[in-house]
Amino acid sequence: MYSHILVTVAYEAAQDAAPSLDIAKALLAPGGQITLMHVMEPAPVFALSYLPEGWREDMRSAIEADMAKLAEGLENAAIVVAEGDAAHEVLEHARAQRVACIVIASHRPGTQSLLLGSTASKVVARAQCAVHVARRPPAA
Repeated sequence: MYSHILVTVAYEAAQDAAPSLDIAKALLAPGGQITLMHVMEPAPVFALSYLPEGWREDMRSAIEADMAKLAEGLENAAIVVAEGDAAHEVLEHARAQRVACIVIASHRPGTQSLLLGSTASKVVARAQCAVHVARRPPAA
């Protein structure tokens, strides 16, 4: 059982955080903490002039509100929204907060993700703590 579990939350098609949360709850030690984390990737430079004023703050607020709903009923839960490279931010937060286990969702890799790498594979390769990969079926 783990005293502090970091659950990554992705806002992509076919990503549901509920299975990862179920895993985290099963692995959590009594009195332990679950932290939900989402990393906002930077917008491409060419798109910045097309985005409305305050878009980043609006997006962050919407994500925080959604994550608060996910955390309802979790005792001692925390929410983190960071910006930057997803793998780097997850790994840095886990190291700085002494996370004992990271729960991260991953789809079955195809040729493209094998060549380019995915956030999950980078986290698994570089984490200094346990990592539980929650497999998702490929999108139909």
